[in-house]
Amino acid sequence: MTRIVITGATGAIGQALAAVYARPGNRLVLHGRQREVLESLTATCRESGAEVEYSQIDLGDDDALFAWLDSLCAPTPPDIVIVNAGMNINIGEDGSGEPWEDASRLLDINLRVPMAMGNFLGKRMRAAGRGQLVLMSSLAAYHGLPVTPSYSASKAGVKAYGEALRGWLAPRGVGITVVMPGYVSSKMCHEMLGPKPFIWQPERAARVIAQGIERNRARISFPFPLNFGSWWLAVLPAAISQRLLKWFGYDHGDGAQR
Repeated sequence: MTRIVITGATGAIGQALAAVYARPGNRLVLHGRQREVLESLTATCRESGAEVEYSQIDLGDDDALFAWLDSLCAPTPPDIVIVNAGMNINIGEDGSGEPWEDASRLLDINLRVPMAMGNFLGKRMRAAGRGQLVLMSSLAAYHGLPVTPSYSASKAGVKAYGEALRGWLAPRGVGITVVMPGYVSSKMCHEMLGPKPFIWQPERAARVIAQGIERNRARISFPFPLNFGSWWLAVLPAAISQRLLKWFGYDHGDGAQR
């Protein structure tokens, strides 16, 4: 029985990943905030032959999070843990800036929670000599987007943390994969400011992610044209990259394309 944990399971990518892994021989643990969606997803995955349970614990509460993770590690850690929960905010259509309360909440769920889960599960997987952690970053991690500063920063942090974890844990038989998607059709995606080139449907993204996880790839990034361009933003001098972002419509203020 392969045990797979997915946080953010009620989001577009999370639901698509749950569908990919919903088959006989798999035991899914799905975490999400939207109860009705979570219950419906659980029922659908059970119909596909998987054993399923779900949770709505507060990931931002350390005591609740660590107690939940401890229960998941009894008697041994899960085979795959996909840390997918996340949120996004932006500077506003008038370019007035992100409310700090929202930015602080974003950093908690997007960065602090993946680090907490990586710290806790990494040690236990290392001791067991098995398991795979999958951390959800973004192509925005290569070079921050002016319209989403906090989101970009959180995903850059996840990328760096996941890369560091792989260096620490891989020699002990633990897989670490950092996922860097481009635009994937979802409510969160469509609420973002700026153009959304090469947008994928969540089902396609989930298939590519699952294939990469199976191969224990260090990085899963897509789609290729946007990945290649985003990588160059990190390589080029910052002044040129920022000029390109403005040219492509990711402006820093009132003139941003919608």
